[in-house]
Amino acid sequence: MSAQQQLPGIDPGEKRRRALLEAIIYAAEEPLTAAQISKGLDVPLDQVEADLRALMEESASDKRGIEIRKVAKGYKMSTKAEHHDGVRKFVKTLRPKFRLSLPALETLAVVAYKQPVTIPEIQAVRGVNSTGVVSTLLNRKLITTAGRKAVIGRPMQYRTTKDFLIQFGLSDLTELPTLKELEELGRSALGEVEPAGNTQEPEHAEAAVE
Repeated sequence: MSAQQQLPGIDPGEKRRRALLEAIIYAAEEPLTAAQISKGLDVPLDQVEADLRALMEESASDKRGIEIRKVAKGYKMSTKAEHHDGVRKFVKTLRPKFRLSLPALETLAVVAYKQPVTIPEIQAVRGVNSTGVVSTLLNRKLITTAGRKAVIGRPMQYRTTKDFLIQFGLSDLTELPTLKELEELGRSALGEVEPAGNTQEPEHAEAAVE
C-alpha cells in the first residue's frame, strides 16, 4: 500500500485532531471546557464535543491507566481511581521522606481546603500564630503565593502546589481526602511528624516571602 493510500474508514485528519486534543488536555494545568478548546483550535464546538466523547470512550478501556473525565465543567486527564493506591505506593519509592510538624500539617490542611487563604484566615481557624509555619511550607514548596486579597491591607493569599499533589499522591484537588484522612496521609507520606515545638516563628518570615 502506497503512502498516499489510506485504510477504509480512517480519517487521518480526525486522528491528528483527536491526538492534539488529548495532548492539550494532558498539558493543561486546569480543566478545559469544550468552548475553550473550540476557540483555541478554531474547530466547531460540536466537533470538539464529539471528539471529547470519543476520547473519553477510548480512555475508559481497562487497558488504559489514565482517562479523560469531566471535572468542574471542564475536561482533565488523570489516573484511574482503581490505580490510585498503586500510584501512591510507587511515588513514595521515588521521593525522599521529610518531616513535618503537627502544626505544619494542620496549616497545610487549612490551605488545601480553603485556598486561596490568607495568614489571618489560617490563624482564625487554628487559633495560633501561623506565620512561621506558613514560611516552612513555602520553603518545602508545598504551598505558594496566590496574589493579594482585595481587602484592607491586601494580605497575601496562599494555595497548594503541584509538589503538594505529588507528595500526597493526588491527581488534582478534586481527590482531596477528608481532614482526618489527610492527616493520616501526611503521617505516612511525609514521615512521622516532628514534635510541635515552638510554633511562634519570627514575624519577619511573612515579609520575606511577600
